[in-house]
Amino acid sequence: MSNKFTCKEVRLFVIINKIWYNIYVVVTLKKLNIKQKNWILLLISIFLICSFSVLIIIGAFSNKLIIESTRFICIILLILATILGVVATYNIIKNKRRRLFKTWQNRLFSILIGLYAVGCCSFLFILYGPFPNFREWLITTAMATMNHQHYCKWFYNDEIIQKILDNNITIEVEGETDPSLIDKDLVLDNYVDHYEKELIEHEEGELYKIVKFKLNGQQAYMAAVYDASRITVGISKFYPDRGQYVSTMAKAYKAPLAINGGGFTDPNGNSTGGTPMGVTIANGKVITGESSGMNEGGVIGFTNNGILVLKKNTNTTELLNMGVRDAVTMGPFLIVNGEKSKFKGNGGWGVAARTAIGQRKDGIVLFLVVDSNTTRTKGATIVDLANIMEKYGCINAANLDGGTSSVMSVDGEIINDPIDSTGAHKTRGVPTIFMVK
Repeated sequence: MSNKFTCKEVRLFVIINKIWYNIYVVVTLKKLNIKQKNWILLLISIFLICSFSVLIIIGAFSNKLIIESTRFICIILLILATILGVVATYNIIKNKRRRLFKTWQNRLFSILIGLYAVGCCSFLFILYGPFPNFREWLITTAMATMNHQHYCKWFYNDEIIQKILDNNITIEVEGETDPSLIDKDLVLDNYVDHYEKELIEHEEGELYKIVKFKLNGQQAYMAAVYDASRITVGISKFYPDRGQYVSTMAKAYKAPLAINGGGFTDPNGNSTGGTPMGVTIANGKVITGESSGMNEGGVIGFTNNGILVLKKNTNTTELLNMGVRDAVTMGPFLIVNGEKSKFKGNGGWGVAARTAIGQRKDGIVLFLVVDSNTTRTKGATIVDLANIMEKYGCINAANLDGGTSSVMSVDGEIINDPIDSTGAHKTRGVPTIFMVK
């Protein structure tokens, strides 16, 4: 359905709103008996409850109800509430000195109707107004998820969604990582800033170090791992049925540091996190061996000597022959051989909690986790991740699974603040982790 209303739809809105206007005038300006007033108030209450419930029920709980007819009904209800609010406000101003409006019950009723309608009017303006920022945030953020795409499909048709997505894309660097660019014996004396200095300077024998900083008002955690050969992939013990929490897997593997790993498929929409997508290798053992020819991203793995490998269009045989012992599949790739990917708009993945992994030319591997807020309006874009990893000297870097999956575990405890789709401060099960042992 187009978001421009047809003449037929406008005529329908006018007819229905005349009915609601007459009801409102009868309730507020005419002297009716108590029984008549109660019936009309009941009808208006039902209207308000139904219009609100349509948004909540369909927007939050069902993909199946997202069809043209239900979207049309929802928009009608919003516009009805908006026009009713305008009428209510007009009558309050026009008749404020009349005896009927001196009673607190009628004033309260009119004010509540007006506030509700102003909210609906504002919501419509945000959805379909001349300012594109909200549309871009909603569409790119929702469409990057597995289970929440209906949040934007409910209000926008496929044409508009695709147009927004086409204006927010990641153009990845062509080619694959060159292991010869990593020199573990390299010692740097000059630091970009005090954050980088704090990461690199560490006590001899220290396995990793964590630095905290703020990004877009949210907490970010950067872990520098000094011995990349200690990084491996962990697998849920319930694979392929369901995943486990990152912290639970870290405890099971006795890993002092861990982050969530690659993406996973969700065929039944149950978010169990049991089946990794693409190629998965753990300690030289092939867990999943599907082709990793993704539109964005590919295999993210480590060789036996701790070199981060980013590779597309490959298979497990090729990877094992290259000496890759641990790998997951995800993306997009942020930096390859020192060249950062190019971005249009926000990169096409919206704003969310994020996890990324990268390696500097001195061999130090960086784990990055960025938190989000309950409304998903703050956090990190793909562009933010690329800029941070470049700032900290990564010459190879990639995005990992994000959102509720984004977790950093230290000594078996989650140190960041994951938030699920209900707003609860909790994470979800995932099939794979990157860990330091």
